[in-house]
Amino acid sequence: LWSDEVIGAYKTNLVLANLVTKLSHKGKKGDTIYIPVPARGAASAKAANTQVVLSAATNTAVTVSINKHYEYSKLIEDIAEVQSLASMRKFYTDDAGFALATQVDSDLFALVEGFQGGTVGGTGAAMYENAFIGSTGTTAYTGNSSNAADITDAGIRAMILKLDNANVPMDNRYIVMPPIAANDLLGINRFTEQQFIGNGEAIKTGKIGAIYGVDVYISSNCPTTTTADTATDRVGCLFHKDALVLAEQVGVRSQTQYKQEYLGDLFTADTLYGVAELRNDAGVAFVVPGT
Repeated sequence: LWSDEVIGAYKTNLVLANLVTKLSHKGKKGDTIYIPVPARGAASAKAANTQVVLSAATNTAVTVSINKHYEYSKLIEDIAEVQSLASMRKFYTDDAGFALATQVDSDLFALVEGFQGGTVGGTGAAMYENAFIGSTGTTAYTGNSSNAADITDAGIRAMILKLDNANVPMDNRYIVMPPIAANDLLGINRFTEQQFIGNGEAIKTGKIGAIYGVDVYISSNCPTTTTADTATDRVGCLFHKDALVLAEQVGVRSQTQYKQEYLGDLFTADTLYGVAELRNDAGVAFVVPGT
């Protein structure tokens, strides 16, 4: 029961992790996965009575290191177990699922800085150096002195065009944005005229609608950046599911053990996984003001 409740809360609180490519490495040995990334080939004209033209293999590989192990633990003392309501257990399992889901999403969000050839973990001028401001989708974000601007219809279309020009598939595209940007999006007529959010999906998945065939999700876990001029900005992303990969070696599990020395139950939930960028041109980061 503990495990089912933790897994349920974990899946409910994931946003970005539910939208990227997933690999299951459960029950397998090793701490590294190599994912082949084949390059597109070109068609050749077939001349009569001649051999076919062989396309040279130019495949590359993406390395996914399974090196992230996170846990959530609570000691539930006997007196608390005896005197508390039964709903306290549900609070702990929900909190464990939320904490682990937030961590997984945070590790994936960290890779967004690398879209379009950016540097992950950049500082100063290199901070989100290849991201764009939300208003245009074409003007580069300047990390030293913030030029972040609110999301607009034109900005979204410009970022969609970047994926189109890179031959990114039309299906399985998503926008994940911070609440402040979602609030601005509600002022765009093309979005509000077409959204359907009355089926409960917004609560269960964070999905708040769609625009130009791209599903829009809201996440308070979107990155926050602070520039040299002390501006606090928020980062969102438009991407295809193949832009990032999440490899799970140990899915979320929970265990309990009675600790006599503490006269209580030790409850622990943990997960073991790895994340990586899979296709650099299949995602675009954008920056909006934090307030």
